[in-house]
Amino acid sequence: MLIADQVGERLREERERLGLNQTEFGALLGVSRGTQKNYELGANSLDLRYVSALEEQGVDAAFVLTGRRSTPLGQLFTPEEEELITQYRSITPFDKEAIRRFLQAMADDAARLRN
Repeated sequence: MLIADQVGERLREERERLGLNQTEFGALLGVSRGTQKNYELGANSLDLRYVSALEEQGVDAAFVLTGRRSTPLGQLFTPEEEELITQYRSITPFDKEAIRRFLQAMADDAARLRN
């Protein structure tokens, strides 16, 4: 199997772990569905901007590129946190902003109670 094919398979694995289809994942990373599909098929090599966008979105780019996780997922998040992240990534930008405002208000209240 070619290295590009292996990278594509791992990229698909990460996309599926996040519960996104190719269109959603590509949009999140700034590429079209066709480009995302070609990356996953190993037809195109990943460019630096794309790899950087992977990292910005919480994808383990080291795993995608090498097959080795930079940090085991189980050490990064609890199962509840992973579920929240997956759910968050599946909602609209409008709803994401509402969630951020809600969490900020809760964090502000918690800080006031601690002081």
